[in-house]
Amino acid sequence: MPNIKSAEKRVKIIEKKTAENKAVKSKVATFIKKFKAAVEAKDVAVAEVAYNDVVSLLDKAASDNVIHKNSANRKKAHFAKMLDDLKKEAK
Repeated sequence: MPNIKSAEKRVKIIEKKTAENKAVKSKVATFIKKFKAAVEAKDVAVAEVAYNDVVSLLDKAASDNVIHKNSANRKKAHFAKMLDDLKKEAK
């Protein structure tokens, strides 16, 4: 435990920010699972909606520095390819 008052305050702030970041990451993971489930079920309409939600959440998380922007872009590209492959397969 810190001995200095400002260090005690920083500990509280870090705990709060850690909880916020964990909540964002959990939400992103949940929406990724929904998207992947829609792709597995070969449901194009649901997958498109889920893809838009995932991309939005990834962009928001990257802009808030919860995840790295390159990581968000890599995931978005991977999911876009999954969606494109699903659309081609559906035709």
